[in-house]
Amino acid sequence: MKYLIVGLGNIGSEYENTRHNIGFRVLDALAKASNLVFTDGRYGATCELKIKGRTLVLLKPSTYMNLSGNAVRYWLQKEHILVENLLVIVDDLALPFGTLRLKPKGSDAGHNGLKHICQILGTNIYARLRFGIGNEFQRGQQIEYVLSNFSPEEECELPQKMEKAAEIIKSFCLAGVQLTMNQYNNK
Repeated sequence: MKYLIVGLGNIGSEYENTRHNIGFRVLDALAKASNLVFTDGRYGATCELKIKGRTLVLLKPSTYMNLSGNAVRYWLQKEHILVENLLVIVDDLALPFGTLRLKPKGSDAGHNGLKHICQILGTNIYARLRFGIGNEFQRGQQIEYVLSNFSPEEECELPQKMEKAAEIIKSFCLAGVQLTMNQYNNK
């Protein structure tokens, strides 16, 4: 069984530690824990993680957030992966910092990366792991907020939160979306 695990973010050092790039950071942590290295390819950087007979293709799109759907479609087709085996890791303003929520489907909630994926795939029925980044910004400052770095206090908490995200990703691939939601969404 193959899975496509997509961490959303923007390429470039100026975006590296921003809230909007939490998807990239989660995949970087997951790859590092298994001594894997991403290689640049068409539409993004990838590596493969094998767990209990399953292959997880980890993808960090190089298309920029607003065109993420192009990378997702390409790698789903290239690797012959079903949409049911797609999981997208995305930052979420509606959740308090560090809150993790797995969803089997849903709206884009104004997130341009999710919006483009839905548009390109023609469906919103794919799993997403929403990583809360909080919403501590003034009216009209949303863009500046998501493109800002985490606070030093939040940075201290991130390793534990990313480890929990990695557990959820593995559980999604091993146990399925429903059991994983039951186990992790209320914690």
